[in-house]
Amino acid sequence: MTKETNQQGMNFSPVNVGHAISGEEGRGNVNAEAMMKREKRVLVGMSGGIDSSAVCIMLQEQGYEVVGVTMRTWDVPSHFASPDQELPNEVLEAKALAARLGIEHHVADVRKEFREVIVQYFIDEYMSGRTPNPCVMCNPLFKERILCEWADRTGCAWIATGHYCRLEDKNGHRYIVAGEDMTKDQSYFLWKLPQEILRRMIFPLGGMTKQQVREYLASKGFEAKARGGESMEVCFIDKDYREFLREHCPDIDQRIGEGWFVDSKGLKLGHHKGFAYYTIGQRKGLDISMGYPVYVLKINAAKNTVMLGTADQLKAEYMLVEDINIIDLDELLSCKDLSVRIRYRSKPIPCQAIRLDDGRMLVKFGAEASAIAPGQSAVFYEGNRVLGGGFIASQQAIRKISAENEEKFRNTEI
Repeated sequence: MTKETNQQGMNFSPVNVGHAISGEEGRGNVNAEAMMKREKRVLVGMSGGIDSSAVCIMLQEQGYEVVGVTMRTWDVPSHFASPDQELPNEVLEAKALAARLGIEHHVADVRKEFREVIVQYFIDEYMSGRTPNPCVMCNPLFKERILCEWADRTGCAWIATGHYCRLEDKNGHRYIVAGEDMTKDQSYFLWKLPQEILRRMIFPLGGMTKQQVREYLASKGFEAKARGGESMEVCFIDKDYREFLREHCPDIDQRIGEGWFVDSKGLKLGHHKGFAYYTIGQRKGLDISMGYPVYVLKINAAKNTVMLGTADQLKAEYMLVEDINIIDLDELLSCKDLSVRIRYRSKPIPCQAIRLDDGRMLVKFGAEASAIAPGQSAVFYEGNRVLGGGFIASQQAIRKISAENEEKFRNTEI
C-alpha cells in the first residue's frame, strides 16, 4: 500500500487491488478500485485564465486525472470577439486548453441562477445603502457549491481552484491561510466556505507568486497564456457600477431620486443624485465643493441622505460585525494576536473582539481604522490563518454600545 500527500497535506491511501475474484471479496475489490479512481480525480474550476490553466497542468504532473468545468455565469459584451460568437472568450479559451491537455471538460450554463442570486444580491445591497461583497457571497453560495455538485457528478474526490491561498489543519478543523504572494492573496474572499467544502479543496498556487505562475506556464509551452492580463475584480461588471445599476434597475432614479448631502450635525449641504450611487469613504465624484476635501461618512437609505465629513471623521475605534462564521469562537475571542481586514487588499488591523448578547461582535481596533463600510466583509486572522469573518453591520449606536462594553476589553491589551 502506498501513501500519497497532495500540496495541502491531505492524505489518502490508494488500495492495491490485485486480481478481481468472485463473491463478496470480489465486489469489495471492485468498490476499492472505484474509490481509488475517485481519489485520483480532481475537478478544476477553469476560467480560461492564467491561474486555473496553471492548476490543470500542475495537477496533471502530480498524477491526478483532471476534469475541468467552466461556469458561464454572465455574458460581458467585451468578452465576445465578434457579434456572431456564441460563447464568451473565457469559455472558448478553457475548452481549447482542455483539448490541448487531453482532459475531460464541461460547461455549466448557470447564467439564470447567477443573475437571481449574486447579481440580485449586488443590486439589493446598493439599494439598501450598503456596499456589497459579491465575491464573498459567490464563493460559498454559488461557485464552490456548483463545483461540489459537478465533482460528485463526475466522480471527483477533490476540487481545485486558482485561488492564491493555502490550507492548514489544526485542532480538528481546516483553516484557510493567506497565500505566499500577499499582493494576490485571496483568503479574504473565502471566509464563508464551510468545513465540508474546505476538506475537498486543493489550492496549488498558494505557495507561489503570480510571477512564478507566469514563468511556470511559459516553461510548459504556454507563452501566450503566461502573458495574459488579469481578470476583472467584479466579474460581471466591465463599467462603472452606477451604470450597471441604471441598466439593470431602469427605474432607479425614479425610485430613489435626488437627496441631500448633510454634515455630521444634520445640516443640509447640497443635493446628491441618490444614495445608491455613493460608498463609504468616497471622495471623488461627489460634485460638491466645500473648500476642503470631504468624504462619505454615512449613508441613510431610509432618508436618502449622504453624510459628508473630513478624513478624521472617517476614523473609527470600534466596529460592529454581524452574520458571523467563525470556525472556533473561543479561539478567536481569546486570541492574543488577533487582527481584522475590513476590505480586500487592506492591511490587517490589530484588534480585540467580544460577542454581544444579540449575536453580533463588537471589535475594538488597536491601530487606526477608517471608512467602516456596512456590507463589506470583516475577516479575522491569527497571523496568516483565517479564523472566520462576518459582514460589517450598521454602526448605528456604536458609541453607546462601545461605552457599555469598554470594561470587557480592559483586561486584555492589544
